[in-house]
Amino acid sequence: MNKIRCLIVDDEELARTLLENYIQRLPFLELAGKCKNPLEAIAVLQQEPVDLLLLDIQMPELSGIDFLKTLTNKPFTVFTTAYEAYALEGYSLDVVDYLLKPIGFERFLQAVNKVAERISQRQAVPASAVPIKDFILVKADHKIHRLALDDIIYIQSMREYVAFYTPAGRILSLGSLKSLEEELPAERFMRIHKSYIVALDKVKSLEGNMLHIGGEALPVGASYKEEVLRRGFEK
Repeated sequence: MNKIRCLIVDDEELARTLLENYIQRLPFLELAGKCKNPLEAIAVLQQEPVDLLLLDIQMPELSGIDFLKTLTNKPFTVFTTAYEAYALEGYSLDVVDYLLKPIGFERFLQAVNKVAERISQRQAVPASAVPIKDFILVKADHKIHRLALDDIIYIQSMREYVAFYTPAGRILSLGSLKSLEEELPAERFMRIHKSYIVALDKVKSLEGNMLHIGGEALPVGASYKEEVLRRGFEK
């Protein structure tokens, strides 16, 4: 695999220097550029091939989130920020990971390894060769329902049953969250509690240990909290 070309976008010089140092320590990474703001980054992206964007969120004039929304051909992106409150916004932006400052080298390595794995998968299997599954089959009311993934807001475990919550109402079916967690695409759904799986693109906000989705507030399990803040960015 070719080296992963990285572009750092951060208004703090110390943060740019630290990330540059981390990149130089890893032989499979290469620095494509360092930018103090998104406007500089646009110029680099227009001239240089970039595989990975290391993007700060809070910056003057244009935030990292707003900048990422403007890009049509997005590189793989890892957010770097001092504020965990922005984590959930990455769910709808296909962000690979979310690094909280101060960023340790081990945590940085985990993030870039995720990117390297994604790039390997993309190169090994053409996207056109992988069928995209956009539904699951659910047995309920003595019928087999074809339930579109887009219609699922969240899923609740109810002992030997699972309840699918959709805009049209609730569908109750025999099953377990464990088996659904294996069946549902990880880039779209996430386990947040022993009793709940949520659709990442339906999440509205996180307040303390309560996640707001579909007009409901669902609890986030203690063992899932860190992953809720970090994972959802995978794609």
